[in-house]
Amino acid sequence: MATNNEVIYNRIAMLRAERGISRRQLAEALGVHYQTIGYLERGEYSPSLYLALRIAQYFEVEVEVVFSTAPFPRIGSERS
Repeated sequence: MATNNEVIYNRIAMLRAERGISRRQLAEALGVHYQTIGYLERGEYSPSLYLALRIAQYFEVEVEVVFSTAPFPRIGSERS
């Protein structure tokens, strides 16, 4: 089990919602079980480096856009 300093935060749910993609659709595209996507989104499972890179590639973004070792800022706080 991951300790607090080993938590990997992600934006998978946000990216899926922006693109109208279900967990099942993403899972099928990546070749994983759809429940794996749920575990990832909830932070219950940290992806392998390979899977993290494949997810970023699927969404056509840098891996740092999807995953972080620190919490992402809230949507409203990114405004200048």
